[in-house]
Order: sequence, then structure tokens, then C-alpha cells
Amino acid sequence: TGTLSNLSRDEAKKRIKSLGGHVVGSVSLSTHFLVAGENPGSKYDNAKRLGIRILTEEEFLKMFTP
Repeated sequence: TGTLSNLSRDEAKKRIKSLGGHVVGSVSLSTHFLVAGENPGSKYDNAKRLGIRILTEEEFLKMFTP
């Protein structure tokens, strides 16, 4: 959620799917991670409220390096 500096939203989705993840449009208790860029908005607030792990763009990108 929000604006990412180094990836387009489509590229981020492709990377998530390449690791077997699923991309959804809303945050719920079944959400495992939320990637938050600049100005994340209400999805970020919902994730915090639900105790979902929030990743920065940098943390997200590190998931793809061995």
C-alpha cells in the first residue's frame, strides 16, 4: 500500500507471486504481510490494528536476495 520508490505495483505483484504469495486488495486477519510505501493510508492503519507484520519496501526487496 502506498507508493513504492523502486518498483511499480505490477512488478511488486509479480515478485510476490514468484514466491508463491497471493496479492489481495484488502487487509484481513488472513493477511500475512503488508508492504508499505509512502503515504500508505487506511490499509496500513488496518494492518497495525490487526497486528499484521508491516514491511518497508527495503525489507520486501531483501526477501528476493539470497
